[in-house]
Amino acid sequence: MDENTRLADPVVHSGEQELEVSLRPRQFGEFVGQDSTREQLQIFIEAARSRGEALDHVLLVGPPGLGKTTLAGIIASEMGVSIRTTSGPALERKADIAAILTNLEEGDLLFIDEIHRLGRSIEEVLYPAMEDYQLDIVIGQGPSARTIRLDVPPFTMVGATTRAGLITTPLRDRFGVTHRLDYYSVDELAEIARRSASILGVEVDEEGLMEIAGRSRGTPRVCNRLLKRVRDYAQVKGDGRVTGEVALQALGLFEVDTLGLDKVDREIISAIVEKFDGGPVGLSTLAVAVGEERDTVEDVYEPYLLQRGLIQRTPRGRVATRLAYEHLGLPAPAAGDEQLF
Repeated sequence: MDENTRLADPVVHSGEQELEVSLRPRQFGEFVGQDSTREQLQIFIEAARSRGEALDHVLLVGPPGLGKTTLAGIIASEMGVSIRTTSGPALERKADIAAILTNLEEGDLLFIDEIHRLGRSIEEVLYPAMEDYQLDIVIGQGPSARTIRLDVPPFTMVGATTRAGLITTPLRDRFGVTHRLDYYSVDELAEIARRSASILGVEVDEEGLMEIAGRSRGTPRVCNRLLKRVRDYAQVKGDGRVTGEVALQALGLFEVDTLGLDKVDREIISAIVEKFDGGPVGLSTLAVAVGEERDTVEDVYEPYLLQRGLIQRTPRGRVATRLAYEHLGLPAPAAGDEQLF
């Protein structure tokens, strides 16, 4: 399946970017879920503002679509400062990060998405900047080269990552605040869908909200995407109102099942169960079997399948659980089957 057509894909594609931004909360009062993270950040922000200091550097960890970019924008808004946004892959040379740092104003927020993909040379520039608000610049080449140290204004760096284990220890240790974002409950997603429907001007009843929320994989971005697609269905096939029945019909047509699994998700667990006798099966072999890249299976599809307990990662490979058999409507192996259990 083309990833651009995947409704449950938590990655934002260019055509959706503008609308996604319009649905993002701007203040903590509009942000639903992540209660502990939100409360702690509010305390840290209030304390920093009362002292007239920049907020300590913040690292946000979690799967795509849970609100890391949104929280970065809210932090900047609550601090009353400007935000500069970039990403790890975009910073290829030392000059790139140096130009950004020297153009920051005091207290500004620098948001780096996919921070785990920063090059080592870029990290080395960031170390003194984050710790001492200083920037080392090399002038000249060869024996005549010399290093000068420039002051940069106190700033806050917010890093976002889906793979915290790939961040080097020296970089991770320079973040004073680290938060891991959790998947959202169905009630929280229903509240998010209600707010988004109001912004989009969509009439949705409670049953429709709960149907969409229940299939949103615990992810606000997926919830908003499903809401927009169900809205399209209601507009073309009905009177524009999203009822429980309309939502059921639309999501059935879009092949999003009751657990929020789409066609590719089901192909993955079906392949493990039917082609490889429940596993274990290696990740590379599984990726070939479903026609996807290894990294795509591991980073995009597996996290939710693991979170729902449909597959297990073992030293020998991926294994389908009893829940996977039940979801596919297939008889599970006997409890003593050592392949599965």
